[in-house]
Amino acid sequence: MSQEEEEERQRNLNELPDDSPLVQAAVAELRRRAKREDIQPWSIALSDASLVRFLRARDFQHDLAWKLLKNYNKCRTEYPEANADLRPYSVLSLLHTGYHAVLKERDPSGSRVIIYRVARWDPKVFSAIEVFRVSLITSELIVREVETQRNGVKVIFDLQGWKFAHALQISPAMAKRIAAVLSDSFPLKVRGIHLINEPLFFHPVFALIKPFMSEKMKNRIHMHGDDYTQSLQECFPASILPEEYGGKTVSMEQLSQEWTDFIMESASYLLSISLLA
Repeated sequence: MSQEEEEERQRNLNELPDDSPLVQAAVAELRRRAKREDIQPWSIALSDASLVRFLRARDFQHDLAWKLLKNYNKCRTEYPEANADLRPYSVLSLLHTGYHAVLKERDPSGSRVIIYRVARWDPKVFSAIEVFRVSLITSELIVREVETQRNGVKVIFDLQGWKFAHALQISPAMAKRIAAVLSDSFPLKVRGIHLINEPLFFHPVFALIKPFMSEKMKNRIHMHGDDYTQSLQECFPASILPEEYGGKTVSMEQLSQEWTDFIMESASYLLSISLLA
């Protein structure tokens, strides 16, 4: 099979519904591999809904999906500080600051778009682990969406307000974990990372994270600076962006509140995937 034929096969599989015989066969094979390897403890249920995420995240390339599944399990079990308690109450105060939001509309490629605002993270009040946990909670919720499994996610980091106190919380170990989740430890296709309002002294932190990233991920990072309106809208139409970023939708405050409400409504599910004893 040629590379073009293989790519076409992968695209076709990605577009099939979960109950398609071809998708079901791929899921069954991944489950058999997981059980055969008998790696314990598994931190996720080997259900169809769970396993298909890993296959879609790697375009139904079985070896890559298997590697991703193992990395996800390893990341969760070896980093309980962030993963053990995914209940929204564990980060409710941070959620109420308006630190992040998920846009109502997807971008033209079908990707989900998330905005994080560093200015709302007070490093004297909230640890980097809590901030990381908020990202994990949101990721665990949007990865349940089939369209997001197929088309991935893009992230906008507004770094206005970045201080040395923030940088001090990003240790080499933390940098490695962030890069792992972005590159090969979570079943989401990260289609783009967009930085705006980045100060000069953010670059040393970025330099700490960058070596742990794949080349593909490095190529998907875009720095827009503080005069970002035009360049950002070349990547995201104004019709989906909030008012604060030159967009034509509602404010970040409203988007943040609505996403926080959705997280709270998902408390039972988040408890079910937490690693609490």
